[in-house]
Amino acid sequence: MADIIEISRLALHDQVAARLRTMLVEGRIAPGAKLNERELCEQLRVSRTPLREAIKLLAAEGLVDLLPNRGAVAVKLTEADVLNTFEVLAMLEGQSGELAAQRITDAELAELRALHYEMLACHARRDLSGYYRLNALIHTGINAAARNPVLASTYRAINARVQSLRFRTNQDEAKWQHAVQEHEQMVAALQARDAAALRDVLVAHVLRKRDTVLALLRAGEIYPIAAAARKN
Repeated sequence: MADIIEISRLALHDQVAARLRTMLVEGRIAPGAKLNERELCEQLRVSRTPLREAIKLLAAEGLVDLLPNRGAVAVKLTEADVLNTFEVLAMLEGQSGELAAQRITDAELAELRALHYEMLACHARRDLSGYYRLNALIHTGINAAARNPVLASTYRAINARVQSLRFRTNQDEAKWQHAVQEHEQMVAALQARDAAALRDVLVAHVLRKRDTVLALLRAGEIYPIAAAARKN
C-alpha cells in the first residue's frame, strides 16, 4: 500500500508541475511575479505538499527562482540575460541539428514529421498554445535524436529559462508565419540528412527569436510595468 500511495503522490506533483509550467510559459503567471501558494492551491485544487514539490521541480528546470525571504518567483530575465542565453541556445540547437541529421532513425523522423503536421494544423486554427506545445516537442525531438546526453541536459537547462519568451515571439502574425516556414526547412533538411543545412536553419531560427524578444523587451511589451517605471 505504501508504494501505491507514493506513486500516486509523485504522479500528482508531476501533474501540478505540468500545469504550472504551462501557466508560466504562457504568461498567466507574469515574469517576476511571486507564486502565491494559497491562491495556486485553490486554483489547482491541490494541497501545499504537491504544489511545493512541483515548484522545486520547476526551479530545477529554471522556470522559477527561489529567492530568500520572497519564496518562489517566476523567472524574469534582463536584456543581458536574453543576449547571453540565446547566444548559447543557438549554438546548442545548431549542434543538435547537425548531429540529429546524421543519427536520426526513420521512426524518429516519421514522428517528427507527424508532430510538424499537427503543429501546422494548430497554426491554421490559430491555436497558439497547441502550436507552441508541438513546436517545443519538435525542438526537443531534434535534440534527442542527436543522441548526446550531455548536450541534451545542457539544452534542457538553458532552454527552460526562455520558454515564456519564445512563446511570446509568435504572437505577431508575420513572425509566426516566418517561424512556420523555418520549421518547414527543418523538416526538409532532416529528411535530406543535410547536417549543415539543419544547423544553419536552427541557428538562424533561434537568433531571430532573440531579436524579436529584445525588440519586445525594449518596447516594454514583455515587462510593461518596468518599462513604465523607466519612463517616469
